Amino acid sequence: MPEITQIWPEDFAARYRARGHWRGETFPALLRARAAAHGTREAVVGNGRRMTYAELAAGAQAFGAGLLARGLVPGDRVLVQMGNCPEFFTAVFGLFAAGLIPVYALPAHRRTEIAHLLARSGARGMIIEARIAGFDHAALALSLKDELPALEHVIVAGSAGGAAEMAAVAGDPAGLPADPDPQSVAFLQISGGSTGLPKLIPRTHDDYIYTLRESARISGLDGDSRYLAALPVAHNFTMSSPGTFGTLYAGGTVVLGPVATPEACFRLIREEAVTITALVPPLALTWLDAAAETRPDIPTLQVLQVGGAKFLPEAARRVRPLLGCTLQQVFGMAEGLVNYTRLDDPEEVITETQGRPISPDDEIRVVDDAGDPVPDGMAGHLLTRGPYTIRGYHDEPGANARSFEPGGWYRSGDIVARQGSGHLVVMGRAGDHINRAGEKISAEEIEDHLIAHPDVQDAVVVSIPDAVLGERSCAFILGRAGTAPKPAELRRFMRGRDIAAFKIPDEIRMVAALDVTAVGKISRRSLRETLKAEAEARKEQ
Repeated sequence: MPEITQIWPEDFAARYRARGHWRGETFPALLRARAAAHGTREAVVGNGRRMTYAELAAGAQAFGAGLLARGLVPGDRVLVQMGNCPEFFTAVFGLFAAGLIPVYALPAHRRTEIAHLLARSGARGMIIEARIAGFDHAALALSLKDELPALEHVIVAGSAGGAAEMAAVAGDPAGLPADPDPQSVAFLQISGGSTGLPKLIPRTHDDYIYTLRESARISGLDGDSRYLAALPVAHNFTMSSPGTFGTLYAGGTVVLGPVATPEACFRLIREEAVTITALVPPLALTWLDAAAETRPDIPTLQVLQVGGAKFLPEAARRVRPLLGCTLQQVFGMAEGLVNYTRLDDPEEVITETQGRPISPDDEIRVVDDAGDPVPDGMAGHLLTRGPYTIRGYHDEPGANARSFEPGGWYRSGDIVARQGSGHLVVMGRAGDHINRAGEKISAEEIEDHLIAHPDVQDAVVVSIPDAVLGERSCAFILGRAGTAPKPAELRRFMRGRDIAAFKIPDEIRMVAALDVTAVGKISRRSLRETLKAEAEARKEQ
């Protein structure tokens, strides 16, 4: 199997070390230090368990040693597919302690994605929950073990015939290896792109811990912070922005939410004195609608982060009045660059932009289709490089050729406009713009107008191929409970907002639900495929 590396040119690496971004920290050392400093403090709360830092560190070291005793060797890859359970942290930090490389999968992934990740990473092991949300992950893992010769070890949190139980995997921590090179790969994250199977993203100890440290500082985390993980813990947003790992870096407490419904999470926020949590936009809209009806008693909540996709201004302005906390917009990618609105930014900056970069050494270029820079305020393609933005995917020569430009610039696929302050306004993905008879239309601009209608909970606009116009627009509308505005009413509403006529959707469809990705973002790809299938069916008639 190809070696897993992530290497910055030496002149860049030297600069990042000299400026204090890379400090030689590693994940095994991080947990040992927190356990030494905060041994009796709660680290992780969930599933009826309250795990202190000392307990997490001891459990992780014993588990890591047990993995090595079973025949795994430092440098081996191990796929982790677990839900929001305390065992996830024991497993991952156990892998770090043993010098093994986690490969993260999401609970929603099934055979196609898991088989791809196992094969592409060359994983020798899997650590899974037996069942998540009713799905038998143990049966899937064992069937894959029979099919993939490289997959030798399946370890289950819970019980399943034919698999080792995680609780029984333990060894002597004295046999653990020395800490790894801080510039070595700590884990393989998965790409969050909307097309194709996930790509593997190698992240190093130094680069990722830098993001945890700075994200925790920007988000105001300290030892008293209590972070609610409502989204899947293996997702990059939930893990690092500042997420669960950033909370542990700050010495705070991670509270695990088994489901992300507003009712369950409002209760957890109240009972566990949660101070910060993070959502993707569709969930944030659901929470806001629930809060408008129930007015939840959640006085400890200080910050609601929204990221993973653009949070439209009409929705962003509802957060403070309905939830009584500060909104923090987060725009980033598992490949690296992360932007935050700061907690002390003016309200219009918080609601109208998606933040500015973590690092003074995050370099940003906004260019037109020809690759030429565009002035501030004008939309263009986002290119970036910096101390935590990767220089290449693992074993993906084709994707690397498409996504990385000379000089190490990563082409994110996002369309943004940069303000003079450095804040970015996300206009959408490059593929989300609609070219209607030569007029370039931002799907998210149309969506912002649509959700301003009082009876619209969410809206997604995608393109439809058209023989005359090239592309036309189709809006999928999710109405609020008990309401369903007519398409004609929505068109009248949009005309009343004094916008160009070509921006009013050519087609409007009311839906009972919107398909989402594994982390809960709206799946534009699924909607486009629906429209494509319909068009093909019409051709065959």
